[in-house]
Amino acid sequence: MLPRARYLGAAGAVALISGLLTAGVPTVAATVSVQPAAIRSQLASQTQPPSEAQCVKSFTVPCYDPAQIETAYNEKPLFTHGITGRGQTIVIVDAFGSPTIKSDLGTFDKQFGLPAPPSFRIIQPAGAVGPYDPTTMSGWAGETTLDVEWSHSIAPGASILLVETPVAETEGTAGFPQIVEAENYVVDHHLGQVISQSFGATEGTFPGPRSIFELRSAYINAFQHHVTVLASSGDTGATGYSNVAGTLYYTHPAVSWPASDPLVTGVGGTQLSLNAAGQRTAPDRVWNDTYNKSLQEVFFGNAGPNPLAGGGGKSAVFSRPPYQNGVANVTGNARGVPDISMSAACSGLVVTYESFGGVTPGWYVVCGTSEASPLFAGIVALTDQLAGHSLGLINPALYALKAEHAPGLVPVATGNNTVSFTQNGKSYTVHGSSAGPGYSTVAGVGTVDAALFVPELARAAGGGHWHW
Repeated sequence: MLPRARYLGAAGAVALISGLLTAGVPTVAATVSVQPAAIRSQLASQTQPPSEAQCVKSFTVPCYDPAQIETAYNEKPLFTHGITGRGQTIVIVDAFGSPTIKSDLGTFDKQFGLPAPPSFRIIQPAGAVGPYDPTTMSGWAGETTLDVEWSHSIAPGASILLVETPVAETEGTAGFPQIVEAENYVVDHHLGQVISQSFGATEGTFPGPRSIFELRSAYINAFQHHVTVLASSGDTGATGYSNVAGTLYYTHPAVSWPASDPLVTGVGGTQLSLNAAGQRTAPDRVWNDTYNKSLQEVFFGNAGPNPLAGGGGKSAVFSRPPYQNGVANVTGNARGVPDISMSAACSGLVVTYESFGGVTPGWYVVCGTSEASPLFAGIVALTDQLAGHSLGLINPALYALKAEHAPGLVPVATGNNTVSFTQNGKSYTVHGSSAGPGYSTVAGVGTVDAALFVPELARAAGGGHWHW
């Protein structure tokens, strides 16, 4: 089975200058369009969430529920002390949204004993979304479901603001101008502290750096108003989807924008190995299921290999930002992405509930870095509550914590995002980077032990504002 929705990766390398983007600058025409990042398998169960054993039987790999993921990231000590994201709002941005998301979240919460969010609002500030069409909107509906249900799982006391945008062919990039408008609205009206983006486009699909710079106003605005912005790093490993006729993937390394934007925290993917209680049976490693033949059959309908791994690498549009100077031996002069990593592997699926048109209502298993971004959005919301204020751009704090070997940052020391595929009758391998004890352009600064990381980040991000 082919993935129902694919991610077009993205990123870049040119000096970060806020003045490069001003309101009202016309958009450069482009064929690139924003795409959701969620990859999902077939229906797992119509009645109850599948057990790990059922997932292994059906999909050859385990699947995890909220209690297991909360345990894996050591959240319970925070919950015990009332740190649940209370008073914070997680902003989820998705094209189209899902017509059944409120009822689906209610089903998900009831099943797993989660409280309803204090507030769950849906807004469409960039224009009304048209009537639901499953042929064009179901992929985004699934993405919306994953984003909402799993950000809520990590920060059950936080409010949720779902920002839906109408994607249409425009004079320029398709979908991105509406997202920029919607995110600027959120920032201007102080509607949330952290924005999660599980979408992107391969940097090379843009006609040039200027067309990316002209879409950055929301990130500059968020930076100026101390709002944290996150983005998934992509699901095609070291390559990315191409917009060149007759090709699907680039045959050279590529990264994703907005994940690679210096004003955005890029979130990569790891593979968890958990027992039924959520305790680790092995250290986290970089997510790469490209060479797992059984999973390739599940997601692609063939033994592969096909790219199925966390995105990461060096930007071709943005130069190395000051906060990465300490890892210049890895990034060189380029912006490196991701900055941090969370669960995303198809070899460690998570469960969602979906009932929108075009799918059989029931429990689905999901994977991809579009899981990782909302997971980390929940972590940021917990930190905002503890700090007593929004953190804004957290990247300087992440690299400072890594430099001081903060215990809350857990190394992801094994794995890589090298991928292989066949295209136009020829086999290709795009070599990525490998993880190690320090920073890598496949796992960033590592992953988190939330009970330790949340107070560390609150301290590191609270010492004044970052200046470029």
